[in-house]
Amino acid sequence: MAAQSDGCGGGGCGGKSGTSYGGFAQLYEGDVEEPLDSAAIHICQCCRTSACYWGCRSACLGSLLGGGQPSGGGGGVRETHCPPREQLWLDCLWIVLALLVFFWDVGTDLCLAADYYSRRDYLWFGLTLFFVLVPSVLVQILSFRWFVQDYTGGGLGVVEGLTKRGAAGLGCVYPGRDRLRLASVWLWQAAIHILQLGQVWRYIRTLYLGIQSRRQREHQRRWYWAMMFEYADVNMLRLLETFLESAPQLVLQLCIMIQENRAETLQCVSSLASLLSLAWVLASYHKLLRDSRDDQRSMSYRGALLHLFWRLFTISSRVLSLALFASLFHLYFGIFVVFHWCAMAFWVVHGGTDFCMSKWEEVLFNMVVGIVYIFCWFNVKEGSTRYRMVAYYSVVLAENTILTGLWYAYRDPALTDSYAVPALCGVYLSFAGGVLVMLLYYGFLHPATGHLHPSPASSCCAQLLWGLPLPPSAPPSAPPTPAHLAKSQTEEDVAESCLPVFQVRSVAPPASKMEGPLIKIDMPRKRYPAWDAHYVDRRLRRTINILQYITPAAVGIRYRDGPLLYELLQYESSL
Repeated sequence: MAAQSDGCGGGGCGGKSGTSYGGFAQLYEGDVEEPLDSAAIHICQCCRTSACYWGCRSACLGSLLGGGQPSGGGGGVRETHCPPREQLWLDCLWIVLALLVFFWDVGTDLCLAADYYSRRDYLWFGLTLFFVLVPSVLVQILSFRWFVQDYTGGGLGVVEGLTKRGAAGLGCVYPGRDRLRLASVWLWQAAIHILQLGQVWRYIRTLYLGIQSRRQREHQRRWYWAMMFEYADVNMLRLLETFLESAPQLVLQLCIMIQENRAETLQCVSSLASLLSLAWVLASYHKLLRDSRDDQRSMSYRGALLHLFWRLFTISSRVLSLALFASLFHLYFGIFVVFHWCAMAFWVVHGGTDFCMSKWEEVLFNMVVGIVYIFCWFNVKEGSTRYRMVAYYSVVLAENTILTGLWYAYRDPALTDSYAVPALCGVYLSFAGGVLVMLLYYGFLHPATGHLHPSPASSCCAQLLWGLPLPPSAPPSAPPTPAHLAKSQTEEDVAESCLPVFQVRSVAPPASKMEGPLIKIDMPRKRYPAWDAHYVDRRLRRTINILQYITPAAVGIRYRDGPLLYELLQYESSL
């Protein structure tokens, strides 16, 4: 779902580069042209200067919607675009694979529970089924609550006539048909969530919205942002479910295999599915979080795969050491988990997170992150993560050493000699492999790697036309020289189409002006790695969704602490 591909950058991609869009956000494709000489951020691709970047938005939109060249594009000025680096089929494949991993994980756990029941192992049957059903029910409740918030209280239901107030307010001609539609939507959603298929439906809906955002020539931005909202929801739900279901299930099954001194095929398949589900959800979550923000470069699928293997190795090492210790010390294992969770939750709270819109939600989020930290690293604070990651992995390595050392010292040699040394080697080799893959990821495929993925000179024309987030932030290089600015601004064509950024607008704007007003959000923008407020605040999302249905043009979203805009739909509102 990348809003920008990380493969090309301005002045740093080997000759031919420009602005590129990938995935479902790939809504415009152009010929490859030579890039600009200047590497400054926010360069207008029509008149080759940063001074008119904001002023030329109207002229760019008008010319691009009309299919012609910008009026200020004289003097041999050309638009630059980069061919798509990530195609639609990759996005579809990523979601389909996510669905298959979900079914594999849950399906093998249910089959394993049935196998325990058939063998009269009622304790293992109860624990296995508990870690499947309880997290699933909690996630379904949360998912249905989000649906209710989105479709009631002035949400999409009002616009689409799916509530009584909506049907009356819109003056529907066929009230009976509207009531039937209302009942069918609510019954469908209730049935899906009762059957524990809320995430499956959201994945399918994301796939549909993403394909429509590429194929529909009308209202493409509506499809794109609807897809981004839906995909954000399903990733948050899956992240919660995997660490409440897959992670405990993985520890449980490994502990059972160690205690019984044998490993059934179904147990191994279930453990592998849980491990892959954990790694996949983490990679998918971080990729989408970067794709959703305009101040961060997007993560490529190559980077996502390397991120996936990093998580696979480190989680394997951690879970194996926990399972070895738990196979002998049941009570002390519970004490250790509670102690580690409390320490990690305190560390997260002390760091000061800003993910949620209320204090109690933030506290709940910090508690969930504490659970995540039992198994793996999860970045929740802005800034350099180098020292925090070193501290976390040092603590984890020390804990793994203590846990496996105690198990090795108190084990029964007659029962465990066959796998004791391979188990210890597996703990340390997988940990070392995970750290090595992590270093490769941050050194070569991390989106912030400057020498491989420099920030592109942004094309306000293409960004504006398709309603994509504005260019990612990056350390600005040498700005345009005064001679360059003077030359660009003295051209008559440029002066007619592009206003200087500090110039006051005229009372009578030109007829071709299509710039819409802004939705002004009177709050500071949340800092990465937090989600933007219009992703996590359901009230704000309802307002944005309503605007997508009642107006056909484009509007911007502006936070209090910065000029960066999200080009969505043309409507004037203040929140």
